[in-house]
Parts: sequence; structure tokens; C-alpha cells
Amino acid sequence: MALKDITIGQYFPGHSFVHRMDPRMKMIVTFLFVIMLFCISHPVGLLAGAAFLVIAYKVSGIPYKMILKSLKPVVPIVLFTGVLNIFFIQGDPLVTFWKITIYKQGVSTALFMAARIILLIAGTSLLTYTSSPIALTDAIEQLFGPLKKLHFPVHELAMVMTIALRFIPTLIEETDKIMNAQKARGADMETGGLLQRAKALIPILIPLFVSAFRRADELALAMECRCYHGGDGRTRMRQLKYSYRDGLALGVLMVCFAGILLLNRLPALL
Repeated sequence: MALKDITIGQYFPGHSFVHRMDPRMKMIVTFLFVIMLFCISHPVGLLAGAAFLVIAYKVSGIPYKMILKSLKPVVPIVLFTGVLNIFFIQGDPLVTFWKITIYKQGVSTALFMAARIILLIAGTSLLTYTSSPIALTDAIEQLFGPLKKLHFPVHELAMVMTIALRFIPTLIEETDKIMNAQKARGADMETGGLLQRAKALIPILIPLFVSAFRRADELALAMECRCYHGGDGRTRMRQLKYSYRDGLALGVLMVCFAGILLLNRLPALL
């Protein structure tokens, strides 16, 4: 997997229905979508969640191939979760070889959990694909605004989270450049045992940390030169306002959520 294929934290400018939604509502819808995924207990519910996500990507204009790119970093997690469910959940025997038995319930649970993780990553990725870092900062600060009365550093938290999210693509690009430079010097990072590969990462990690600290120092200096002193008294060029798009997106998700909850209770009602 090439590092340039990792799209976590990237923003794709556009003027679609989803792009023009209020970032606060996009965060609320994303949060409710995650809750909805964990409430699903029936395969049909996963199909409903997938349908909602497909429509959202279609309306946003984000290519479907971006879903595959966003899933590449979590493939090991999906495989690990699937293996655990296959070999440790018992039920009706499906296949037996040597002393290992695979059960139907284990396979179905593994597929169910894998689909849930895929929808989770794809749904949360859509938030960063269609929202700029500045919009996310404003949204986080306003959503957590009531915590200011408790002297919680809301602005600083929002700023740190957004800067960290913004610098993920930058650090990935920097890592790719360092790896190519080391390979051009004859470094071998793809052969050998686990210990040898771990040692080969040292010439990559050290320059990467130096570059990250240098960028952090430059960012801090730039903020000081612009007289940044936190969020007190700061104004915003763009004022956030809810529109009919936000109500429509929330309404569609709530209908889907209600249908899933009804589907979960359907066996008990029958």
C-alpha cells in the first residue's frame, strides 16, 4: 500500500449538497450514524446503513474509489477482528480441519463486524472529505461552547484537534519522501525478518520526528507573529447558519435510525 493512497484527514473542495451543509450538523449526523451502526443487530440494518452512505457519497460528489483508499489503513484491523470472531465464537460446526473447527455463527459474526467497521470508517471519512479544517474548528468550538462555563479550554481543544487532523496528510507525504530518499541511497525496508525491518525504520522515523518538530515550531512562530492569543474576542469571517439541507439530512438519518430500531424489535414483536 502506497502512503499517498492514505486519505485520512484530507479535504476535497466542492459545492455539493453535503459540502454546503453546516459543519455542526455534519458532525451531529456523523455521530448519530456511528451510534446507529452500533445499534444494528440485523443484516438488513447494515444494508440500510450502506444505502444511506452510498447516497451521501453520491450527493457529495466524492468518488467511490476514495472509500477504498480510506479503508486501506484499517484492513489489518478488519482481518484481525474477523479471525478472532471466526475461531473463538462457537455454534453450529461448518468446517473442521485438524483440531480447529469453524462455526457458522463465527463466520456470520466476522462478516457482520467487518461490514460494521467498513461503514464506520467510510462514514467518518466523509466528514473530513467535505469539511475544511477551519469549518471543523468552528463547529467543534460551537458545539462544545457550553463547556466554557466550566472553564474547559474548548477553543484550544478544537484548535489542537484540527491541526492534528490537518497535518496527517502532510506527515504522510513527508514519510513517503523520506522513504523514497532512503531507497535511493540503497536502504532495504521490504526484505528480512521482523527485527531487521524494524531496524530499517529507524532512518525514516528520526528524520520524520525532526521534520514534525520543525513544522510545529514554525507553526507556533507564525501564530505568535499574527498575535494569536486564543479564542477570546476572536471573530469569524464565515458565520455558521443552519439551512434546509441540515434538516433534510438529519430527517433522512432519523428515519433510517427508526427503521433499524424497529427492525431490531421485529423478532420480539412476532
